[in-house]
Formats: sequence, structure tokens, C-alpha cells
Amino acid sequence: MDFVEDVRNGAIFIYPTDTIYGLGCDATNEGSVALIRNIKYKDGDKPMSIIAPSKDWVLEHCVVEEDILDKYLPGPYTLILKKKDSNFLGHVSSNDCLGIRIPDCEFANIVSKAEVPFITISVNFLGEPFAVKISDIPSDILDKANVVIGVGTLDGRPSTIFVDGKEIER
Repeated sequence: MDFVEDVRNGAIFIYPTDTIYGLGCDATNEGSVALIRNIKYKDGDKPMSIIAPSKDWVLEHCVVEEDILDKYLPGPYTLILKKKDSNFLGHVSSNDCLGIRIPDCEFANIVSKAEVPFITISVNFLGEPFAVKISDIPSDILDKANVVIGVGTLDGRPSTIFVDGKEIER
């Protein structure tokens, strides 16, 4: 099997982005999303972000002007966008918004090939430093991943978040 097939079958994975290492799964797989929440000890109602397979996918599912997408994506940004259907991916974000990324890295091509959104969440625990190399990842998380993709040391800054066109401080 290849990686995309593993993801479609529910694999949980650790992967590099253009910023830090992330923890992910197929965002359309409710069981895998629940496992990610369990691994990260996330509140069931706390929204998670996704890596979109394409800008066209974002335009199909979110309320956004194409020039905004062209300005920020791909890149180290998370755009909080209103969903066209508030129930869409409700197990990822139960409110009417969705955090969208298209990182500027090779991994985005894998998401595009899969043609489904992937969960993207930092691979550290709350309050811990972000993982910029595989050895930074807590063993409690590393041991639960089905697949680990490492590419060395990353930039180390989390994505910049924009809500309604305004940058949000972390």
C-alpha cells in the first residue's frame, strides 16, 4: 500500500509542513479524527484545522475571495473561513468556520493527490515547545502514529492565523 491508501484506511501520521511537524489523518474519517483528539487530549468541541487538497476545494466549501487565497496560500498561514454549509466537517469544527492551510512544502502535493482534506495539528502537547525535528516529538504521540515522515529540522514557527483578514496573535 502507499501512503495515500494508508491515510484513506484511517492511518494517523506525523509529517513535516513549511513550519513545524504536525499530526494528521484524513479529515473526512470521523474515527481517525476522534483518535487525533484522544492523542492530543483535545476537548471534543475544540475546532481543528485542515490542509485543503486545493484552492478549488476551499472555494467550493468556504466563503472566501479567490484573491485572498492567492495572497496567502500556499504558505505558512491558517485562514479561519466561514463554511458554506455549517454542518460540513462538523466533527472537525462544530461551529460555522474552518481553519484552512495549504503549506508551501512537498507534503501539500500528497494532500492534493489524496483529494481529501487532512487534519493538521501541532505534534506537541499544550504548553510544550513545537516540534521542529522528530526527536522533539513526545513519545506518547510518536508511539501512536502509524506513519512518521521526517525530513530533518524545520523552520520552527507555527503558522500565522488570520480571521476576517486580521492576524491573530498566539
